[in-house]
Amino acid sequence: METKKGHHNGVILLALAGLAALGGGGYWLHRMDGQRLPEATALAASRNGGGDVLVETARAARTRLADEATAVGTLKSNESVVLRPETSGRINRIAFQDGERVKKGALLLTLDAGIQAAELQQAEANLSLARANQSRNEDLFRKKFISPQALDNTRAALRVQEAAVTLARARLDKMRIRAPFDGVVGIRNVSVGDYVREGEDLVNLEDTNTLKVDFRLPEAYLNRLRAGLDLEVMSDALPNERFSASLTALDPLVDVGGRSISCRALLPNGEGRLHPGMFVRVRLDFGANVDVLMIPEEAVVMDSPPFVFRIETHGERLTVKSTPVRLGQHRAGQVEILEGLESNAEVVISGHLKLQDGAIVRRQEA
Repeated sequence: METKKGHHNGVILLALAGLAALGGGGYWLHRMDGQRLPEATALAASRNGGGDVLVETARAARTRLADEATAVGTLKSNESVVLRPETSGRINRIAFQDGERVKKGALLLTLDAGIQAAELQQAEANLSLARANQSRNEDLFRKKFISPQALDNTRAALRVQEAAVTLARARLDKMRIRAPFDGVVGIRNVSVGDYVREGEDLVNLEDTNTLKVDFRLPEAYLNRLRAGLDLEVMSDALPNERFSASLTALDPLVDVGGRSISCRALLPNGEGRLHPGMFVRVRLDFGANVDVLMIPEEAVVMDSPPFVFRIETHGERLTVKSTPVRLGQHRAGQVEILEGLESNAEVVISGHLKLQDGAIVRRQEA
């Protein structure tokens, strides 16, 4: 019994010794790994320049720019109308060719006016009878054969018949559609024999000798805009040509959504090289050069408000600071800084996504 009990105790002691050995080995392995990890991290950091963010920078510089504003606009006819009949009827004549230039008052279309012409003849006949009665009653009145009241009645009847003739003539004239101003007719939508209803579109008429140029500018230009200001108009359809126009009107209401003001200019177009509906680029020259502070557009983070990451120097260490800026005009990849930076300030132009205030950076070598 004692021999078996001693054997059992020996097994337990061997098991405990094995567990102690395993625990000690794990401890030393963990300690060695803990020593190697900081070393690996330090090595990676040294290869990465000590953890600095690599950025590309540029400096704010002052330059002389022409004092101007640019915008995009649309050309419109000086006068534009879609001709429509005021009464229903059947077309019996078309007196123009599509795209023809016509004068004010020119007859363009006529509707069948047989009934209106007959009504006019009837009204004229009644008017002739009323005039005869009036003349006869005036003679009788002078001879004291009729009373003043009878004479007044014939005068009233004469006026009624005169009004009836005017009305019948107006109805007949409504069957003839004329050009309300000089212009060019478009492409008609009807033919002779078509029955058209009141208000139906027949053809458009455009006055293109002068064109309107409608465009928008930021409200910051409001105090500098005035009627008579010259501007230059360019079209992608005629890339090598420049057209002169003159500012004629400003909308008194500033658009709340876009903080912009609607402008209109007039552009002479006697040669007909430009057409209504065309997209154009507009440049307004305010007539002076100004000294402005410019930085590359890619330096600006478009937020509310927009900002840049400005480089700050601390001995040999460089950090960044987010700096709100107020922007002005854009020119050839550069943007004007109205507030927020001083001349020669260094700003980040690439690598923004990795930055936050106080981040340590390193300039990218050229």
